[in-house]
Formats: sequence, C-alpha cells, structure tokens
Amino acid sequence: MAHLQDDTRYLSNSYLPLGVLNFFVYGTLVIFAAFFQLYLKEIGMNMLEIGSLMAIGPLVSLFAHPLWRYFSDRLRNVRLILLAMLIGLLIIGHLVFRANTFSMLYFTMLLLFFFQSPLLAQTNSLTLGMIENTDRRYGAFRLWGSLGWSFIALTAGPIIDAVGQNGTSVLFSLMLLLSVGSALLLPRSRMTTNTPWITGREIRLTLQNKYFLAFVGFGVLVSIPNAINGIFMPLFMNDLGGSKLEVGGAIFLSTLFEVVVFVLLRRYVKTKITYLMGCLTIVSLLFAIRWDLMGEATHPVQIIFIQVLHAVTFGGFFYVGTRLTGLFLPKPLRSAGQAVYTFALSGSAGVIAGLLGGWLFQNFGPVAMYKLGVIITLLGTIGFAFMWQILRVNGYTPAMAHTPPDEL
Repeated sequence: MAHLQDDTRYLSNSYLPLGVLNFFVYGTLVIFAAFFQLYLKEIGMNMLEIGSLMAIGPLVSLFAHPLWRYFSDRLRNVRLILLAMLIGLLIIGHLVFRANTFSMLYFTMLLLFFFQSPLLAQTNSLTLGMIENTDRRYGAFRLWGSLGWSFIALTAGPIIDAVGQNGTSVLFSLMLLLSVGSALLLPRSRMTTNTPWITGREIRLTLQNKYFLAFVGFGVLVSIPNAINGIFMPLFMNDLGGSKLEVGGAIFLSTLFEVVVFVLLRRYVKTKITYLMGCLTIVSLLFAIRWDLMGEATHPVQIIFIQVLHAVTFGGFFYVGTRLTGLFLPKPLRSAGQAVYTFALSGSAGVIAGLLGGWLFQNFGPVAMYKLGVIITLLGTIGFAFMWQILRVNGYTPAMAHTPPDEL
C-alpha cells in the first residue's frame, strides 16, 4: 500500500494515464516472458545456456526488490523511482540486444533483471497510492494490465516477424517508451510505501513453524515444473513448428480466464485450513495432469489448448497458497510468511527451474523434461495430501514459537 500526499485535485486527470501505464508495463513484461527466449535461441544459445540465463532473474530480484524499496522510501516518490526503472530498463535493454558475446549478454542481463524484476511491484505501489482515499478500485487498473498483457501477447508475434531480425528489440523499446510517456503524464506527487519492513527476527520465527515449512517445501516442488513451463514452453512450441503468433496465442489463452477464476475463488472457496489444503491438493494434481498432457503434445495447437488449464492451475494454486500462508501463521508473522513463501516459490523455484529445465531440455528433450515435471509435481501433491490428512485429524492453531507477540 502506498500513501498519497499530493493534492487530490490532480487525481481526476490522472486515472487515464494510470490505466495506460498499467497497460504498457504489463505489455512490456509479456514480451520478455513469451518472446525473449525465442530471441536467445535465434542468436545461437542452446537450451542450457538459455535456462541458466533466465535463472539469473530470481537471484537478482532478491536484492533488487529491497534496494528499490529503500530508494522509494528514501526519496518518498514512487513515480520518480518507476520512471528511473523504466528508463534504466530501456537503456540496458538496448545493450542486451546489442551484446555480441555470451559474457557481455550475461552481464547486461544482470543489469536488466535489476531494473525489470521489481517493476510490477513498483507499478502496483504507484497505482494503490494514487487511488487511496478515492472511490477508484485497484481491480479496474489491474484489468488495464491484463488487457495489455493479453493484447500484446496476441499481436507481438506478427509485429516481430514483420520487423525482422530486430523485431523483439524494437517492440520491447517501443513499449518502454510508451510506458515512460504514460508515467510522465501522471501528476507529480509525494508518495512512499508505508508497508513496514520485515525484521530478521520475524523471518526466524516464521521458519520455526514446521507446518509452514512443510507447506512451503511441497509448494516449491509443485512450482518448479510450472516455472520450467514458463521458460521453455515457447521453445517447445517452436521445436514443434509453432509460429510466434501461436506462442502469443498460448500466452493469451493462459491468462484469458484468470480474472474469472479469481472471482469464483473469492466467492466460493471457504477460509478453512483443511478445506483450502484439500483444494491445494486437487489443484496440484491438475498441474501433474497438465504436464503429462504437455509431454504428449505433438502439435502447437495442442499446447495452445492445454494452456487454458493455466487459469485453473496457477490461479488456484496462487490464490489458495496465499490464503493458507495467512492461516498457518499468527497475524504478527503473516507479512514475513508471505515474503518467505514468495521467495521460495518464485525465487528458489525459478533458479532451479532454469538450470534443471535447461539441462533436461538440452540433453534429453522436452518430453523427458515434462515427464519429470509430472513426477516432481506428484511428490508435492502427495505431501499436500499427507498434510491435509494430518490437519483433519489433529486440527491446527498457529503459534508464536514460544515468543510473546510484544517481542516482535
């Protein structure tokens, strides 16, 4: 959450640029998520090199997020920080696409991830800050982002092919320039994040919760194959003869029904730990089925339709997992728990996915990669089912690890 300290008379003129900013930021990110791997393959990188390069991102984000958060709090201006990130990403992106050696590419990618990994968090902070104490809802601006992600995913392929060799670079730069322009149209304001910093003591107390640690561990097992798919699905489609338009179509369909799934989950899923653990077990099993179908796919169109399951699997896993994090821990530790949960499932799982997925794809092919993903996911599913049974029999009440709340 951010806090707006500027005169509210500017807000009525800022909503359209704010929505457009979300549109272009999400559009920029989908270019990187869906088409950058194909660019790396086109310039001669093998699957292991691509995987190891993409694994850098989660590592860089570990220090990039708190550092940009520090800058934001120190300058008390989220808009200025976001502009710095966008301009930095534009400059470094130009260098990435001009790198002519692998060592230079790796170095520039380190810098690119430094600017790119916290971009969404800063955009969300800016959005929340500008609509605070108004009748505007965050969901409306998040919808702008979803539209940007879906529209650019669907149209980027033909545009990149039409431009030619530098198509990815040109489109990436254009989206960033439009993002910068949208941010410049926003009113100048003094905003800062006011979410309290998480202390080392809170992290230590969180890690003493055995149930929570088991929950996170099994979640990492389920998340690794999902992260592998995120990195290598476009490359698998390309190997099967899929075009960039088909790759974009797969990304488009994977997010098309996410909003509907989240609405249904919020409306019908009960906030009860045993019920949610049962739901997580079922969703994890659906993940395993999804990877088995991917391993059997022989045509790009099959992958496009399999990607429809993303809304149910990832959407359900993200929503239920986040709710469970809050139920496994007492209220004073929930922010720390969310940080640990996010680091494990996005950070460590992403690093493992890049290295393991690249090695498997390079040496054994995509079918073996997805089949191993089925096994890893089933291990996580069995773990969740075991926890579900224990919670049903013994019940559960979050404790503070014998530490009084006033010591936090």
